[in-house]
Amino acid sequence: MLAQLEARDAELRRFAANASHELRTPLAIMQTLLEVARNDPSRPSTELDERLRAVNARAIELTEALLLLSKVDQRSFVRETVDLSLVAEEATETLLPLAEKHGVSVEVCGTAAFTSGSSALLLQLTTNLLHNAVVHNLSKNGTVRITTAAEPGWAVLTVENTGEELSPQLVATLTEPFQRGTGRARRDQAGVGLGLAIVKSIARSHDGTLSLGARPQGGLTVTVRLPAARPSA
Repeated sequence: MLAQLEARDAELRRFAANASHELRTPLAIMQTLLEVARNDPSRPSTELDERLRAVNARAIELTEALLLLSKVDQRSFVRETVDLSLVAEEATETLLPLAEKHGVSVEVCGTAAFTSGSSALLLQLTTNLLHNAVVHNLSKNGTVRITTAAEPGWAVLTVENTGEELSPQLVATLTEPFQRGTGRARRDQAGVGLGLAIVKSIARSHDGTLSLGARPQGGLTVTVRLPAARPSA
């Protein structure tokens, strides 16, 4: 029975990967056509045009997320030594404009924490966590704290954010695909509901763990533990 379940799970992953790959081309063509229509001076832009562009952009984002999710599960990446503290700084620099736009302050602290894996995927993991922490935050004066640490046998990344109070039952479902909580996301940055699912998959593919906990005063604490590695020469 276990073998059948694993085979079925692998089949579903292959289907998601193939479907996502096949959808890339028609969605890209549609995006090009919409942009051509937007730049046509003889054709006035309408509300329908803008809605179609938004829907198409969301479909592209979902397709790319599904494709990434299926690739991560295959563990088809080259491993190298990665310092999570540097990854945290890079992700923060990338998303700082978004945080400033929504009045969320971001603090990065901690020590060097080395692990072995894909630097690109670990950056994706950290970026997803920071993005979630920003968009699922308080409407005013929100904060995000990113901490890295080296523990015996582990490299640890923790992302903690303020926000609404969350029940343990809801927190337990947040890593499920397409789960967005209770409408906490800002409407203009809601994502496609795969952010934490991708984080969980990346952590698992690096032989690590992902844990989520509700903060008593509101918000969420997410901790990723990855096997420690020696610093590269």
